[in-house]
Amino acid sequence: MFSKYKKPDQAKPEAAKPALAAVAPAEAAPKASLMKARPVKPAEAASGDREKKRKERLGEIKLELHKAVLDNLNLAALETATEQDLRSEINAIAQESLEEMGIVLNREERTTLSQDLFFEVTGLGPLETLLKDETVNDILVNGPQQIFVERAGKLELTDITFKDEKHLLRIIDKIVSAVGRRVDESNPYVDARLQDGSRFNAMVPPIAVDGSLVSIRKFKKDKLGIDDLVQFGAFTEEMAAYLQAAVATRLNVIVSGGTGSGKTTTLNALSSFIDNAERILTIEDTAELQLQQTHVGRMESRPPNVEGKGEVSPRDCLKNALRMRPDRIIVGETRGEEVIDMLQAMNTGHDGSMTTIHANSARDGVSRLENMIAMAGIEMPIKAVRSQISSAVNLIVQASRLQDGSRRMTSITEITGMEGDVISMQEVFRYQRVGLTPDNKIIGHFTATGVRSHYSDRFKLWGYDLPPAIFEPMVAE
Repeated sequence: MFSKYKKPDQAKPEAAKPALAAVAPAEAAPKASLMKARPVKPAEAASGDREKKRKERLGEIKLELHKAVLDNLNLAALETATEQDLRSEINAIAQESLEEMGIVLNREERTTLSQDLFFEVTGLGPLETLLKDETVNDILVNGPQQIFVERAGKLELTDITFKDEKHLLRIIDKIVSAVGRRVDESNPYVDARLQDGSRFNAMVPPIAVDGSLVSIRKFKKDKLGIDDLVQFGAFTEEMAAYLQAAVATRLNVIVSGGTGSGKTTTLNALSSFIDNAERILTIEDTAELQLQQTHVGRMESRPPNVEGKGEVSPRDCLKNALRMRPDRIIVGETRGEEVIDMLQAMNTGHDGSMTTIHANSARDGVSRLENMIAMAGIEMPIKAVRSQISSAVNLIVQASRLQDGSRRMTSITEITGMEGDVISMQEVFRYQRVGLTPDNKIIGHFTATGVRSHYSDRFKLWGYDLPPAIFEPMVAE
């Protein structure tokens, strides 16, 4: 059926060599290129023609069976039906429909179809398998025929597809309608949270040119602790001991980094050092933090509705949080005008507060804070702005995702005050890169810079007497 639309494989003719090459002297051979040969492979899932045709055939059959299931299934009874009863009912309807269509499938194909139909009715269709895969961190959909996933920091194309754009839009609508939102031409993008806590973002045509774009950041049920991050090589035990002292002694901490660098994971891990007796309030756009303390109040901002009303911004949450007697305030991400309220909270009795920002280094992070204050429309002299930042922020932890997909805490920097009009900073720990393996893995090590912590006396007063050896730089072997 589809063979007439398939282009025949044609052998590429070998490029003709220039005539001059035959008479060129040996010593005039082209100079070897200094550039590293890196074959560029098109992003395509490994799948044979036979397998592709089989999937297309099953896709068409599944579409017909899905219509039959929706026509015959009592959708009102889905909420009370058990999973086993629902699977049995779907299997029975599918088997009856296959007999009516005169289609014979083997056991494997019947099992696959039954599973897909179950996911179509109760879950998110083709995405359900990826959501249940513990090795997948992110799911990225570029139109109905291209679904990428991130595993171990690397993107790879899957062989899972949607039937067409209508199929993809139906799944998107199913997700957003469950949380009381809508997405269409008049409102072509949406940010929501799945039932399991995963973060969901979608953009549909006409804004998405080649088909709807979907991004899902999966929610980790088992959060990574400090010991796990040390074991994975995100940072060292010495850095963990320093961070424990910093958080326990109520230093104000900013976790800085790019998208997907592990800022929220780092913030979660740092929060484990907070005493269980303290009252913590968290403010996020999409609730992702998983704090284990007893006394935690969680807030989530809200976008405006279709009429443009009902918005609750992070700044509104932050202002209200200051009236709720918090010991610490943790803002999931500071990206706008709420920065001034966050800095004032850090300066007025809420020591130990934490937040994340997007920046590539500690110095860039300070510049970002200055820019966000300017964007808030507050006219202050630059010296006053920097004085506010230097007195509010004590520590900037830089998280980075390196080119091999690994995530590292590449820098821990202290803010020590002002020198004239400039904020003075000192780096205490850093990740030192020394090379690259043939398979493009980063070679490097963590090391102290040799600078004694500006807060060493504070640590001692709180009972955290860190040994001087942890601030000594690693000696290269």
